[in-house]
Amino acid sequence: MQKVFIDGSAGTTGLKIEQRLATRRGISLLKLPEERRKDLAARAEMINAADLVFLCLPDEAARQAAALVRNAHTRLIDASTAHRVAPGWAYGFPELGKGAFREAIRESRRVAVPGCHASGFLALVYPLLSAGLLPKNAALHCLSLTGYTGGGKAMIADYESPERTNDDALRAPGLYALAQSHKHLPEMRGVAGLELPPVFCPVLADFPRGMEVIVPLHRAQLRPGTARADVLACYEEACAGEALIRVGPASEEDVLSANQMAGRDSMRITVEGNDERMTLIARFDNLGKGASGAALQCMNLMLGAKETEGLVP
Repeated sequence: MQKVFIDGSAGTTGLKIEQRLATRRGISLLKLPEERRKDLAARAEMINAADLVFLCLPDEAARQAAALVRNAHTRLIDASTAHRVAPGWAYGFPELGKGAFREAIRESRRVAVPGCHASGFLALVYPLLSAGLLPKNAALHCLSLTGYTGGGKAMIADYESPERTNDDALRAPGLYALAQSHKHLPEMRGVAGLELPPVFCPVLADFPRGMEVIVPLHRAQLRPGTARADVLACYEEACAGEALIRVGPASEEDVLSANQMAGRDSMRITVEGNDERMTLIARFDNLGKGASGAALQCMNLMLGAKETEGLVP
């Protein structure tokens, strides 16, 4: 029986992880009474009693919690931004690097779950960079449409308030992080190994779950002679055999909705456009492959379970 503690179980990601693990065999969930949930000494006791700890906390609290480990057996999975580019932490995206990231997750005692926007961006860009189809000095743009549940309890309450009206400003999609300083940018650049951070445009929209990350490319940005079919073939090779990432040909649909993967823990990659101008598109659930699903995938690897156990492909 593996003992698991969720530090920050009251937040959106922590709640989703707890719900998923509540009836799972082989897992014993350690819990603190509500009145001791923020007690540092109580948290430290639970962290050191657990085999694996999920940190579902604000960044500074996650750093504090990681420093509380006093033994050689407790393993950490951090769902915050705090450790995604920190030395000694494996980046929790198993499908990257043709097995190298997966092996690092299996062996590591410290794993950082990717950001939701970053997951889509890296799924699209990392394979092209690794294959030499896209140069490291590429000046990239990224548009990312996301559901409101990624904003946490307060945002969910605002969007789902019964007092909202049809002319409520929240009903219109909103561009945010206007200063190009979004907290996912360091991992988007650092994990990919890009020389320049992308121009990143995240858009919040009035649907609960789902995400659509788009990277537009001109043919001139790619290695000379590269066509759309080459880009698609690159993804197919990089993701061959993966259970949670599906690569498909250009769609015949007129509209690709950002919530089409809601409720799933998998990702769909599509290459649209033509040989001269193409759009690379990753669709997934911001609370699935973009958060709790990704965290559980990492847990499965770290505990030696089937990688997709408890997940919805």
